[in-house]
Amino acid sequence: MAHLTDSTPIELASHTWFYIGGQWVRNNAETYLEGAMYVEHYQPVDVLDAAPIVAFHGGVQTGTNFVSTPDGRRGWLHDFLRAGFEVYLVDQPERGRSGHRLSNDGPEKFQRYSAERTEAMFTATAQARRWPLAHRHSQWPGDGRMGDEVFEQFFASQVEMLDDRLAIETLTRDAGVALVEKLGSAILLTHSQSGPFGWLIADACPDKVKAVVAVEPNGPPFFDVQHLGNSGEWYRYSEKLERPYGITRAPLSFEPAVTPANPLVPQLMPAEHPDQHVDGYVQAPPARQLPNLKMPIVIVVAEASYHAVYDHVTSAFLAQAGVEHDYIALADHGIEGNGHMVMLEQNNHEIADLLIDWLSSKL
Repeated sequence: MAHLTDSTPIELASHTWFYIGGQWVRNNAETYLEGAMYVEHYQPVDVLDAAPIVAFHGGVQTGTNFVSTPDGRRGWLHDFLRAGFEVYLVDQPERGRSGHRLSNDGPEKFQRYSAERTEAMFTATAQARRWPLAHRHSQWPGDGRMGDEVFEQFFASQVEMLDDRLAIETLTRDAGVALVEKLGSAILLTHSQSGPFGWLIADACPDKVKAVVAVEPNGPPFFDVQHLGNSGEWYRYSEKLERPYGITRAPLSFEPAVTPANPLVPQLMPAEHPDQHVDGYVQAPPARQLPNLKMPIVIVVAEASYHAVYDHVTSAFLAQAGVEHDYIALADHGIEGNGHMVMLEQNNHEIADLLIDWLSSKL
């Protein structure tokens, strides 16, 4: 039987769009708008007395991630609307419908993901087997490879994004803060590359952000992990310090404050299950605290995703910084076989129901 969100009409009271944030910049004696963020607003007729959901997509994605799936089913947007939530979907600044930044010499440097990388990391991970539980990935609709219609629909939706990750964080933080200020309150839903936006916007607007739902947030703390896929050394950390604030590249309001003269110092945390999890990095004691992150927070992790090997380290970092939160491994709730793109997979509505139940228990 089809899930209700795929069979029941949803009546809208309003469906509009607008742009928020950004600033005028001069380039070669001409003026451009930089950093404005596209926002699409959906309001159901029967709306809950709750803060609206603001959903941020991940890397090389756009807000279309939440509208429908590449095999033609309804997306999480419809689940949240059916549950009575107002929803705001964004395209990150300098992404998709949010325009393109210019440098003095022309277009800013952008990056895309190849089809081969997309197959290995998102859609055909059971065949690539780059991390220990990748072989359990079974929920992608289709075979996840070039030549498959569903894969090609998905890959066609992948767009360029800024190569400068710090610029992405600061631009989206500023536009996101402006959006939350405009709305008065918000629930932040983040996925993957957008994970830091949840921490940054909640840190900047602690009284207005009512909850943060972090689905496989960008990480792990401090350094990036390279997935090697062999049976011996199956991962390696990059040498570059990617996230000087642990879970973000842009500044967070730590107490005591983090400064260039007094930075966070990473300390290795050995994995309890080294056959499935990476060793991770948390703060060397005494751990500085994140006092603004006091709203309900949940980290959600899929069974067969590359995040399954390290999102527990992000959770440990938050706990060490005094941030109370829930950690939901989907497999522990009987939701198995998912990769990283959970909102697009065959059981996407089941996962949305879990998120809605969690929100209902916290709001």
